[in-house]
Amino acid sequence: FFHRTGIDWDTFINDDDVLAKTRSQLTEMQPVASPDELLATQLDSPMQSQELWASGVTYLRSKQGRQEESGKSGGADFYAHVYQAPRPELFFKANRNRVVAHRGQVRIRRDSTWDVPEPELVLVLTTSGKIIGYTIGNDMSSRSIEGENPLYLPQAKTYDGCAALGPCVLLTDEVLSPDTMIRLQIKRSGHAVFIGSVAISQIKRRFTELAEYLFRECSFASGALLMTGTGIVPDSTFTLKPADEISIEITGIGCLENRVAEI
Repeated sequence: FFHRTGIDWDTFINDDDVLAKTRSQLTEMQPVASPDELLATQLDSPMQSQELWASGVTYLRSKQGRQEESGKSGGADFYAHVYQAPRPELFFKANRNRVVAHRGQVRIRRDSTWDVPEPELVLVLTTSGKIIGYTIGNDMSSRSIEGENPLYLPQAKTYDGCAALGPCVLLTDEVLSPDTMIRLQIKRSGHAVFIGSVAISQIKRRFTELAEYLFRECSFASGALLMTGTGIVPDSTFTLKPADEISIEITGIGCLENRVAEI
């Protein structure tokens, strides 16, 4: 871990050559004395002027979960079709003021009765659409609202405290291993009430495909972040409660920790 000064986040991260430039400048940076203490604090999210977008129904388990929640409303077929369709489901998730950081408090809606975290690998994209790194995301979702009608998706997905990002960005020019694991743990009163894991090999879509569709008719002056979907969906017997502790770990990146705020 190193301190980098004299440059803002937008300038630093929105650069196709950020990895090579960072490597060449490591000798000019000040090493962090205590990395463990740094990660134990509430860090800023790795996002400034970027937009946060999300991909839906990219895992089979996600398709099944969406069909489960929307069966009574007649919306189940929509999710079956989009899972097989050439065009992926992409939607705007949040801007900076609705995203919380590592160890920050995510929220559940007051008008929702069924809420879950969705642990996701997040692509870090430059203005050109190049994937220059990855981070960890929590796509907080109201399954009760989305289940009423698929057209309620924006309300189910976008609200204050609806997402978390962090604790860092993995800069790499290598393709992530298909064996890369995403792990979710939820604790309540100190005890684990949900544990799940999935390998990114289970994602149906290629990351470059998702990025290409996002950038087809959208430009991003400061770059963008794109959640790639979830393969861990708690069943209908589980819903988040205030004070629950959510941990999302992705191999090689780290662990994003958040607490559910009081309603």
